[in-house]
Order: sequence, then C-alpha cells, then structure tokens
Amino acid sequence: MERHDPLDQRAELSEFLRSRRARLKPQDVGLPEYGRARRVPGLRREELAQLAGVSLTYYTRLEQGHGQNVSAEVLDAIARALRLDDTERAHLTHLASPRARRKRHSERPQQVRPELLGLLEAMEGVPAYVLGRRLDILAWNRMAAAVFGDFGALPVAERNMARLVFLDPAAQELYADWACRACEMVSGLRLYAGCHPDDPRLSALVGELSVKNEEFRTLWAAHTVADKTHGRKTLRHPLVGEVHLAFETLKLPDSPEQSLVTFHADPGSGSADALRLLASWRAGAPVPAETVTTNPAPETRSR
Repeated sequence: MERHDPLDQRAELSEFLRSRRARLKPQDVGLPEYGRARRVPGLRREELAQLAGVSLTYYTRLEQGHGQNVSAEVLDAIARALRLDDTERAHLTHLASPRARRKRHSERPQQVRPELLGLLEAMEGVPAYVLGRRLDILAWNRMAAAVFGDFGALPVAERNMARLVFLDPAAQELYADWACRACEMVSGLRLYAGCHPDDPRLSALVGELSVKNEEFRTLWAAHTVADKTHGRKTLRHPLVGEVHLAFETLKLPDSPEQSLVTFHADPGSGSADALRLLASWRAGAPVPAETVTTNPAPETRSR
C-alpha cells in the first residue's frame, strides 16, 4: 500500500516520474549498459537528465515533486526522454502544473440531460450507460441492466464502475478479461486524479479500494494512465453464456466529465443473437415506469 495520501499531488508527480523512468532500459534509449552495477531497474536520474537536456539537480527536484514553474518546453523534453505517449504527456502536465494543484473540484451535482436520457431509452437492443466523475454510473438503459446487471438494485453510493469491478464478485465473473478491465478502471481513475487531486469522493474511493482489494493496490502503485475509448470485451453472461461485444466511449462536448459508453455485437453473430434474446426477456419482464435510471450518487439528482 502507498505510504501517502493517494491524491497527494507532489507525491503523485514524484512517483509517476520514478515509475516511468524505471520501465526504461539503457538500450531502449541508445545508452551503453556498461558501468557500475544497477541496484534498481531502469535509467538512472543522471541518464534521464542528460537525455532531456536538463541539469541533474533540476531533474532531481522535479522528481521529488517540486514541479512549480516548470516550462512547457522542459516538460516536453522530459516526456520525450521518458518515451511517454500522448495520454501520459497530458497526465504529466496536469501533475506538474501549479494551476492543477490550485484547481478546486466542482461540487455541482452530476446531472444527465433529459435529451441524453431519451437517447438511452431509444437505443433498443444496444446496451449503453453514462459514466461521470470517478467512473460513477449516472444513467443506463434496459439493455445495459440486462447485460451488466441491475445498477438500480445497488445502493446509490455503490453505483461506481471501478467499485463494481474490484469489489463485486458477480462483476469479476462477468468479465472474461477481468485483468484488462481492472487495468482500464485504475488507469481511468489515475487520469481523473491528475485533473482533480482535491476531489474528496475520489480520495475516499481510492482509499476504500486500496484497503479491500490487493489487486487494486498493486495496479494503483504502478501509476499506469490510459484513455481507452474503444475496443472489444468478452463477457461470461450467466443466462446466455459467452458474449463478444465491441464498445465505444464518447465524451460529451458540453459535459466533458461525462461519457456515453455503448456496446454492440457483430451482425449475424452468436453474440448478436444473445443480445436479442436478452432484449426479449427484458421486454417481457415487469419494469418500473422510469425506463432509464439516474441518481447513482449522493451528489446526483434524477430528472
């Protein structure tokens, strides 16, 4: 388990840089391997500083969490030396920015527009849900409930995708690629933490998952960040068996903290037949008057 507040901004910057430096080998960046024996994996600080074109003292202070007044040019040079991808570069910029440290987390209730709720309801046969801050589940349609489980049966404070993936045994059985799904959840929380280090609900969520799940602790300590917006998943559904679905994650332009996630099966496939079967069962079952459910968290209001 980490030795500091999971959202301490200076520690986040320090450990992110250390973790990215540790994954590089001298041969990865064209450096010789000879010299004194390496006591720790990865590049030494002096090697990274040389590659980035900054002094060892300057880089050491940065890796110790002193990221104030770092220019964009220096951050870009360090990002190139560390071989960061675009998502990792953005994360480093957030962690090193004084503005990010001073940024207050918005306590505005998470609300899903009525038009978006109507779109979810109209997407018959397409499992879909809306995620908000901290991967909170803000809204979903009938097919999402049929495929992933009835989110509405959960206490409002527990309607969070990361919490389900790590703490709900049913979710761990559902995802055939659970290890990949777990990595996605942690990577998404890491990105959010970089932008909102002062979100008390996120801090509480990370603390709870760290205490209750060893796999989460391991993944959180790896400081992996990624923004996977599309791909494929294999589910082991308790009623229809194995289902292969493609997913798309669409950021909402007017609500950047919200994302619409949709799932579909290849036309003519057995998975498409499975979705139709689930839809028919769902259509024949008693349903509440509100076909699309909201209000997943204490801060959220339904329409």
